[in-house]
Amino acid sequence: MKITALILAGGKGERFWPRSRKNCPKQFLSLTGDGKTMIQKTVERILPLVKPEDIFISTNQNYKKLVSEQLPDVPECNVLCEPVGRNTAPGIGLGAVYMRKKYEDAVMLVLPSDHLIKDEDTFRSVLSEAVETAEEESCLVTMGIKPTAPETGYGYIRFLGEGARKNAYKVERFVEKPDLARAKEYLADGKYLWNSGMFVWKVSTILGCIEKYLPAIYSGLAKIEASIGSDGEESVLNAEFDTMPSESIDYGVLEKEDGIRVLPGDFGWDDVGSWLALGRMRSLDGAGNLISGNVVSTGVENCIIEGGDKLIAAVGLKDTVIVDTQDAILICNKESTADIKKIVENLRNAKRDEYL
Repeated sequence: MKITALILAGGKGERFWPRSRKNCPKQFLSLTGDGKTMIQKTVERILPLVKPEDIFISTNQNYKKLVSEQLPDVPECNVLCEPVGRNTAPGIGLGAVYMRKKYEDAVMLVLPSDHLIKDEDTFRSVLSEAVETAEEESCLVTMGIKPTAPETGYGYIRFLGEGARKNAYKVERFVEKPDLARAKEYLADGKYLWNSGMFVWKVSTILGCIEKYLPAIYSGLAKIEASIGSDGEESVLNAEFDTMPSESIDYGVLEKEDGIRVLPGDFGWDDVGSWLALGRMRSLDGAGNLISGNVVSTGVENCIIEGGDKLIAAVGLKDTVIVDTQDAILICNKESTADIKKIVENLRNAKRDEYL
């Protein structure tokens, strides 16, 4: 069966402000030091399994040019621009109906555009097994990450001990982000995985689930599918997508469906959720610092300093993030990186759009 992929690339990446901006968010930035953007790395790591012409990108009109510039081998007709943000269920459904129109049915990988995978060979091995499971069992398959710490920023997946086939286990339940005490319990239990947000299923399977659990969304998707290739395609897409309820695929489908399988993965996964991720992605100096750009420092420990041409002089700092861009400077305690989104919200409320 044909293997396709839908890359989700519509996010704003606000926790990477001030580098991530509305006209060029995180997924279109190079953060790993190798010159490749996050979305380019996402596509490259699946090319041995999926041909470029079978890769679809879910984004919005503002980023269509960026997608075309950074992914020239992906056909322009495969760049699907959502007219408004409606969360992951409508977005994934939109990709699925375009695939059904083109292939009738296919195995569909659903991958975020801004994750890091260090061991790509192992990742592809697990992904291949997920493809086999989804095709042979016509079930929804998710990829779970073996936890290495009691992380409170991720959702978890509780799986049962018996395997459906090879390493594909039955999902018992999906769990919300826990507090620290409960996260420690999950880690000690050994039957919990981090929810990576990476999925594999047949187009027919996921559309059947959307029709079953989210009929209002499916109704709109069916009308969009019928218009594909016609003169009215864009107007139908705009009208139908605008009226769809905002719903995540996790809440709308996965938490309701039985028989879901999960494959545990241990391949150096990172969701690159904040500036702290850079310390996990690149090499640190002897004092635990990650420093780039025109920077001089003394007495600096466990800091991330991202500079440019302007000289940054840092003295006696610990556990601090400094990011310098042409028009803005971020100075933040490492423990407060999650609150960078509040700065973005304050700028938005103050209508200081030039900094967004």
